[in-house]
Amino acid sequence: MNAKKNSIDAPEKVRVRRRDVKNAETEIGLKLRALYASVQEEEIPARFLDLLEKLDEAERNHPQSFE
Repeated sequence: MNAKKNSIDAPEKVRVRRRDVKNAETEIGLKLRALYASVQEEEIPARFLDLLEKLDEAERNHPQSFE
């Protein structure tokens, strides 16, 4: 049997260049920043604001229990 593998049987190893990795990392970073910015711009739901107000009120009425 031949020890050398046929190129059809085993695909060639793909060489990844540092430049390609850097470009991918940059692209991922840009997309993550855009996603984060869009989340920051979203309004806080009214039910969350109500819950925060209730918590503030409870802290004002019973400050010693929240220390």
